[in-house]
Amino acid sequence: MTDHSPDAAVRALYRRLLDCWDRRDHLGFAALFSPEGSIVGFDGSNINGRREITAHLAPIFADHPTPVYVAKIREVRLLAADVVLLRAVAGLVPRGKSDIEPALNAIQSLVARLQSDGWRIELFQNTPAAFHGRPELAAEITAELRALLS
Repeated sequence: MTDHSPDAAVRALYRRLLDCWDRRDHLGFAALFSPEGSIVGFDGSNINGRREITAHLAPIFADHPTPVYVAKIREVRLLAADVVLLRAVAGLVPRGKSDIEPALNAIQSLVARLQSDGWRIELFQNTPAAFHGRPELAAEITAELRALLS
């Protein structure tokens, strides 16, 4: 029996988002968003709408060997019958390497809304997990993500 709950659907949506990144699939990545969906990137960039998301990611994927995600969902919360918040921690493993690059660890938030064609991302925010002045917190996330690699 398939679980059609909002929790399971949004978890799967998030995993598809990371899979598209890992495959360097800018079209698939953008297709997971609502037409007006937005990204706040790791560097603070604001990218709005599927067309802009596609245009933003195409040269990144074409010109850079983007690292691969390792992520752990920490919370999925129903905000309304058709709106879900997902919170996660994520790290990136550079291509050709076997370990996370701690400087790229992030706290991620995703807001998804149920539309006529299924769950779509309205906002994906990817914030550096810098923890300025609190290196122990950065080390905890790195250890938590490294445990997923084994």
